[in-house]
Amino acid sequence: MCALLPTLAHAVIADNNFPNCKANLAERAEKLGFSSYITQTVIAGISPIEQVISFDKKQPEFTQTFEQYIKARVTSYHVRVGKEKLKQHKKLFDALEEKYGVPRQYLVSFWGLETVYGKHKGKMSILNALATLACDERRSAFFTQELLNLFTLIETKQVTTEQLQGSWAGAMGHMQFMPSSFLKYGIDGDNDGKIDLWTSEVDALTTAAHYLNKIGWQTKERWGREIKLPESFAFDKVGFDQYYPLSYFQELGITKTNNQPLPNYDIQAELYLPSGHRGPAFLLYPNFNVIMQWNLSKSYGLSVGILANKLVGAKGLAFLPKGQTNVKPYSLAKMKNLQNQLNALAFELGKPDGIWGPKSRRAIRLFQIQHQLIADGYPNDDVFSTVNSVINKGQVIP
Repeated sequence: MCALLPTLAHAVIADNNFPNCKANLAERAEKLGFSSYITQTVIAGISPIEQVISFDKKQPEFTQTFEQYIKARVTSYHVRVGKEKLKQHKKLFDALEEKYGVPRQYLVSFWGLETVYGKHKGKMSILNALATLACDERRSAFFTQELLNLFTLIETKQVTTEQLQGSWAGAMGHMQFMPSSFLKYGIDGDNDGKIDLWTSEVDALTTAAHYLNKIGWQTKERWGREIKLPESFAFDKVGFDQYYPLSYFQELGITKTNNQPLPNYDIQAELYLPSGHRGPAFLLYPNFNVIMQWNLSKSYGLSVGILANKLVGAKGLAFLPKGQTNVKPYSLAKMKNLQNQLNALAFELGKPDGIWGPKSRRAIRLFQIQHQLIADGYPNDDVFSTVNSVINKGQVIP
């Protein structure tokens, strides 16, 4: 059981009846060769946490505007303490940069965003949280696998059940690693014979550097940059969630925020408008995809990049319209209804889920182009009202 458990094709144990789900889990664990301590003692002590399901349905990445999200996470406190941590661990960061090639400001940025530098590591039972999510149908396969990986950590005595406190989603320690990442990338950075992601800042930061290196961090490249769009930008010339050569964006008139031209550098970039054409605009480089492997939210990824920049002297966002942080976000229900309407109008985006993801951006953009709206792919008021108007008129979109 020392190796990372393989992904199980049929790892779902979900059952609305929690005792039945626990029985399914015990059966799965027994078949995988876990000891009776796991199958009888540990699993027997697991209980559901109702609050976890509500947290899962109300993640801030999906319930806040980008501006609200950034304002709450890239604060003066994050910057001030982050700079202190850069000084405190200078020798460690020197060594980590040399070995893993990940600039220190990114490690500190992840640390600040995940736990406010260890201040909020979470006090929820990781065992109970993972079991609750594994027994819920929404993402049962993923969380069942994470729970089994946690059993491996317990079985191999890399962790004790007493120390297993963390987030509602089962993440643990200073950097909030899931059990699978702990197993695969955990490093004993302080050479004391154990990997302690809770109390050893050195272990946690070393593990983070190792993780980012292994999942593809490009040493000499940045995450992306905020940019300035020209007046009357040709939105129809750029598909969202697609990469183009940086030179293509130069041709479209995009510049740095200080009006200087983009660099002549051979790199692919993606245009991203987290609030549509009325908010800030970004070009995202391949390292942004690495950040997204840590957390799939683009708002989170931008927070990492913006905080990292500020930790080494940048000013932060150049274009943040006044009052934008007071804009009320659209609700999941409203977005889900829009998705249903777009599907009905033949702008197919798959099963409605209330989340503004790549398929929704594409469908909205195509609708905007067809109806002479600014094609920024964002669900703004013009989109909602125009879709309603088309639906009410009974128009059929070919």
